[in-house]
Amino acid sequence: MSEQETEAYPHTQPVSQAWDRIERARHPQRPYPMDLIERIFTDFSEIHGDRAFGDDEAIACGMARLGGEEVMVIGNRKGGSTKERVRRNFGMPHPEGYRKALRAMKLAEKFVRPVITFIDLPGAYPGVGAEERGQAEAIARNLREMARLRVPTISIISGEGGSGGALALAVSDRVLILENALYFVITPESCAAIMWRDAAHKQLAAEAMRISAPEVAAVGCVDEIIAEPPQGIHVDREAGMGVLGSVIRKHLAELKAMPVQGLVTARQQKFRNIAQFYTQS
Repeated sequence: MSEQETEAYPHTQPVSQAWDRIERARHPQRPYPMDLIERIFTDFSEIHGDRAFGDDEAIACGMARLGGEEVMVIGNRKGGSTKERVRRNFGMPHPEGYRKALRAMKLAEKFVRPVITFIDLPGAYPGVGAEERGQAEAIARNLREMARLRVPTISIISGEGGSGGALALAVSDRVLILENALYFVITPESCAAIMWRDAAHKQLAAEAMRISAPEVAAVGCVDEIIAEPPQGIHVDREAGMGVLGSVIRKHLAELKAMPVQGLVTARQQKFRNIAQFYTQS
């Protein structure tokens, strides 16, 4: 990094550290949301379709059990092989995916089931078809309705949590993030293309954006950082998923002990206060 760039961003971590976290979050062996769901929960029964257009295979929803607790779980699917990744749209939901997720959340509310979401996506799909079918409206509706849900809600950012596409599944009582996961409004590559007209500056963008777990926790965007095994959860999946399951159960027990109206009020107040700064006059 040049002296001029260092002066422009004096309080950020070295580029190598910032980009190292991004590479861990995107590691091809890192468990995806459905890997976590299948390991932590049992008796997953999937719900299909949004009852308006179709079934988005980038989003999976269904009832499941966490120990003896019945819950609704939602996660995006990325796929393993190239063929499956294309089928899952590389984990980027269409509007029908968000509508399916909202349908599942409202079903959980009806039957008084906590909602737990898992997020690893760079953003909502920005294609013409998605825009024509109301992508922005679907995301906005999810934001509003999640803020009002009268059941406990927990969201886990396990890899990349990108822009409104991630936030549409993360307006929750507890937003948790894995140690090497990211939470951002735009990918570093896209940020570099906008700021410097060159995506090659992606490492500098990653440093300047402050999107790592400790940095987003410092401004209140997440509630807890979940420790991973050294070098990342992909190195020791069983240990990492065991810790994640324990943390989810801990937060769920705390939320269930709260009165419903207090839960909703606290959730809404939390999101109103995120990243606000005040100075003395």
